[in-house]
Amino acid sequence: MQEVSENSDSIKTSSNRIVNTIGETLIPTAKKAVSEWEEYQDVDDFIIKFYNISNGEALSYAEELAELIQAMKDTVRVEKLKELNITARFNVLHNEALRLADMSTIPSIKEEEVKEEVSKILEIYSAVNSKINTIYKVEELQNLLEVDSEIPIDIKNKPLRLRGEKERFVKPKKVKPKRKLISSKKTIL
Repeated sequence: MQEVSENSDSIKTSSNRIVNTIGETLIPTAKKAVSEWEEYQDVDDFIIKFYNISNGEALSYAEELAELIQAMKDTVRVEKLKELNITARFNVLHNEALRLADMSTIPSIKEEEVKEEVSKILEIYSAVNSKINTIYKVEELQNLLEVDSEIPIDIKNKPLRLRGEKERFVKPKKVKPKRKLISSKKTIL
């Protein structure tokens, strides 16, 4: 009886799990902006598995992750996120997910290589969220200052006003002219 229980057909689980800390998450305004973007939500929900995962699980989920990321980058539903710098991050994320999916077809792949690839994917996903947050933080700052930072302004004698404050004038700083250095060497022609 004891011999049968030792040789059971159950799957052995490895104690070597890939554990990563959670990276950057979206700020409330960014989260609200992407709340209707179903493909982003699918990736966000699915990628949570990769923060604490075994090598085998990571490899078996890799193809599904790559497909979800492909769908996300093909269906960007938020106009502000259709910029080239965001698209580039989506492409890098998708390429790394495809690399992990390719690793699942290599029988001699090492656990350390899988661990590194999972960490890269999570870092890049955090960078995607960081960039999205930056876009919405800039927008919040522009709204707070009531300034369009895309158009240069001359602040000389222009009122500076924060929302809810009275106008106040900013005096430009006086700049001292720089002295020109004259070389003491004479050039002979």
